[in-house]
Amino acid sequence: MRAAHKTQDVGQIDSAMTALNTAWTAASEEMYKATQGAQPGAETNGSQQDGQQQGSNAGSETVTDAEYEEVK
Repeated sequence: MRAAHKTQDVGQIDSAMTALNTAWTAASEEMYKATQGAQPGAETNGSQQDGQQQGSNAGSETVTDAEYEEVK
C-alpha cells in the first residue's frame, strides 16, 4: 500500500484498500462472535449491581427533572 501511495497509482490503492477491508471484516466478525458468548452473563451481573446501587441510594438523594437549552 505504501508503494502504491508513493506512485499515486489509484488502481493499486483501491485494490489494497479492498484487501484491507476484507481482512478487517473477517477479523471484526471473529471479535464479535467471541464477545457474544460473554455478553449475557456480563449484562446480568451489571444490571443486578445497578439495581442494588439504586435501591441503597433511593432515600438519600432528591432528583429533579429540569428543562434546558443547549447554546452553542
